[in-house]
Amino acid sequence: MSKPLTDEDSTTSGQLTKVCDLVPTGEESSIGRTTVWHPEDGHQIMSFTDNKLFLWDVESHKNVSTISADFNVNTKSANRFNKITTFRWSPHSNCGLIGIANSNCIYAKDLRVKSGSNVNAWSIPNSHSQLVRDLDFNPNAQYYLSSCGDDCETRFWDVRNTTQPVLSMTNHSHWVWSVRYNLFHDQLVLTSSSDSRVVLIRAVSVASQPFGHLLEEEIADEDNGVTHKTSMASDGVIATYEEHEDSVYAVE
Repeated sequence: MSKPLTDEDSTTSGQLTKVCDLVPTGEESSIGRTTVWHPEDGHQIMSFTDNKLFLWDVESHKNVSTISADFNVNTKSANRFNKITTFRWSPHSNCGLIGIANSNCIYAKDLRVKSGSNVNAWSIPNSHSQLVRDLDFNPNAQYYLSSCGDDCETRFWDVRNTTQPVLSMTNHSHWVWSVRYNLFHDQLVLTSSSDSRVVLIRAVSVASQPFGHLLEEEIADEDNGVTHKTSMASDGVIATYEEHEDSVYAVE
């Protein structure tokens, strides 16, 4: 049961409205498009502009860390899209990694590295042929993440080998704006698009526990007198939701 708001809560809320006052002059306009709480520390939030991310302590009103965009990782992107489009906090590695989408590339910054360092933890140059709109970390498998973009594709990556995606799916006919893992069953993924549809995907081949007992069946090999177990599920679309009349920009 949620507790009632107190004067202390009101004060904290007032502090949050002052965070934008700390942003350097000229960078205020785009701050707040995405503001994300630290997954484990309720006193820290992160927001971004076109070329920087800012980590704030909401109690002290101080900028804990500033991360500059890495424009060198891009090799084929259009200049007008050469900016940060979104970011996601990794729930792994003690929440020390931030995944950043910059034009058509994705890379990670390690918050545990001294502020000002521009070394990437890993990078996926040209992860999509067009602008990356969103990304999400697999909540149960630390090396895996998903991404989506203007090429109508949803891609799944293993950051230990980023030469190519481990799985690609094209389930939309226009830009894919959002991708989200189910927090408990990471074989289930939602995507949304400018084609006005939300799609529920089954991505068992890249899941931490892709099947489970209920998704297996036993097939008897009568000739050899043995029994084999085989999966009843495969990668693909589970359901499509088409009730929206316009672009769907976000799913959770």
